[in-house]
Amino acid sequence: MEGRKVALLSGLTGTVMDLGSGTGPNLRYLRPDVTLVGLEPNPFMHRYFSQEAEATGRPAVQVQGLAQDLPFPDGSIDAVVASLVLCSVPDVDQTLAEVFRVLKPGGSFVFVEHVAAPEGSWLRRFQKGLRPLWGKIGDGCQLDRPTGDHLLRAGFFEVNIERFSAPVPLVSPHIAGTAIK
Repeated sequence: MEGRKVALLSGLTGTVMDLGSGTGPNLRYLRPDVTLVGLEPNPFMHRYFSQEAEATGRPAVQVQGLAQDLPFPDGSIDAVVASLVLCSVPDVDQTLAEVFRVLKPGGSFVFVEHVAAPEGSWLRRFQKGLRPLWGKIGDGCQLDRPTGDHLLRAGFFEVNIERFSAPVPLVSPHIAGTAIK
């Protein structure tokens, strides 16, 4: 993932929002002059995020909030990052609508996500069967969510998706790319 994150995040500028920013693992891939706003619903992560921001020397703030109801004005964010988070939001279409709303015209939505295996495959059937249990232990993660399909119909001007396999079959395949408003 590191190579993909470097390629996707190192060129972002301005104000960048990280959905589900957690402990701040994406901070190290951003340019030092980027202002990062982390959105994290779990208040217990905020202390760790602040420590990572300080350790990396990046200006960053973390706010508590939900991806499907972003607490930012329309057109106020230069780029939004989602890294293994769209699988767990309660309403992925509403979340993508909110991302679209807060992005400035021409802004980028950058993502690295695991997605459902191909329809009809043994892995997709396994993902579907395991989803109820996995969602409980994986903070709402839906193994069989077709996130790429949601991205393609979210209204972005341009969507670029690269598909790849990950070493953990259960949460594979993955997609990475950008969507431009």
